[in-house]
Amino acid sequence: MASITALGVGSGLDLAGLVDQLKAAEKQKLVPILEQKSAQQTKISAYGRLESAMDRVQTSIAALNDAASFKQQKSTVTGEGVLATAGETANAGRYEVTVTQLARAGSAASNSVALDQELTAADATLTLEFGAGGTQTSYDVDISAGSTLADVRDQINADKESGVTASLVNDGTGYRLALSSKETGEEASLTGFSGLASLTMDAATLRTGQDAELNVNGIAITSKTNRVEEAIQGVTLDLTAASGDPVTLVIERDEESLRGAIDEFVKNYNEMKSTVGRMTAYNGEGETSGELVGDRTVRTIEDRLRRDITDNLGTGDISRLSQLGIAIDEKGRLKVDEDKLADAVTNNPEGLSAFFAGENEEGGFAGRLNATLEGITAENGIIQSSVTSAQQRVDSLDVRKLRMEASIERSTERYRQQFGQLDGLIAQMNSMSSYLSQQFSILGNMQKGN
Repeated sequence: MASITALGVGSGLDLAGLVDQLKAAEKQKLVPILEQKSAQQTKISAYGRLESAMDRVQTSIAALNDAASFKQQKSTVTGEGVLATAGETANAGRYEVTVTQLARAGSAASNSVALDQELTAADATLTLEFGAGGTQTSYDVDISAGSTLADVRDQINADKESGVTASLVNDGTGYRLALSSKETGEEASLTGFSGLASLTMDAATLRTGQDAELNVNGIAITSKTNRVEEAIQGVTLDLTAASGDPVTLVIERDEESLRGAIDEFVKNYNEMKSTVGRMTAYNGEGETSGELVGDRTVRTIEDRLRRDITDNLGTGDISRLSQLGIAIDEKGRLKVDEDKLADAVTNNPEGLSAFFAGENEEGGFAGRLNATLEGITAENGIIQSSVTSAQQRVDSLDVRKLRMEASIERSTERYRQQFGQLDGLIAQMNSMSSYLSQQFSILGNMQKGN
């Protein structure tokens, strides 16, 4: 009898289909594992979004943990030729600034020579002269024998202490060495150069450097550069053009920037609460429930933040956030009393600074909240610990899944072998039945013949 090579061939039954059905039934054992794994992966993704929301709150509160944020000044310039930047030490006031002369660097060029002309047969020294308005100084640059104009340029630029930058200019008949002082002002101004017989300065090209000259509220001021610092305390002036017309500069406290920093914190906090609300929403059916419904990590975070928002802070003029017109509503979000907050920003900046920034990084409201957020978002913080735990559960479920799949394969192979044996047995029985029927038929025919 020929061997059976496929299930059902010997018996005529759909044994292969039956094995497939049994395997599919066995695979149902994987469903709970896959569902648990999906739930943990969803949690990990949700923790990532939660951490991002917390990071934004932490970034915005950090701006309020710096006392300098409450001392910022802003400058308003009316007129052309002056830009102004006010620092925290600037005093509020009004100033008239007149720029009569901009600072500039000195420059000069050589006579015209051929580009490949050898300028010195022996080692030589090029002497650079400085000081347009007083003390005269000089600096020597070593020039190698056989140097061309390009070689001289390169040797000057290679000397970082030379005080000038060198370039080549084509004047139409030849090339010139053009030198320019690295710094502006009379003291740093190039006034001449000498030392190479074949390369002399063209006096007509000399343009000496000069200091900037300006007048602030009637006081004459000179500066080596066009950036003038501390002519007005805490203010940096950038001069862009000379003019006979005065420029008006007004320095005042930057209330808009301070209010913006507080509003940014409120906005980011409320966005974080909205994120948490979506993640913990429960509709009673479970179909659209949030990813972190009933999650202990979220409850811990909310409890800690609520404590920081509502608890008293010291005995200063302002000890609660609510005194600034910022309170928690029924949904746990921050709501702002615009008039009350505006009054505090305008009339009590010192109290705001003491409340938010405190005497050190940990002492104020911002420092306290930042420490809490650090414990939440740090690498070893609450969120990351929860992510690690969820990932460990995913890894464990992956191991269980592999084991279950191996068990299913073993069961399927056992079913296949058992059905193979059954198929062979039925085939033998069918063959025996056919043989017996044949013998009985022959025997019957023989009896009829007798």
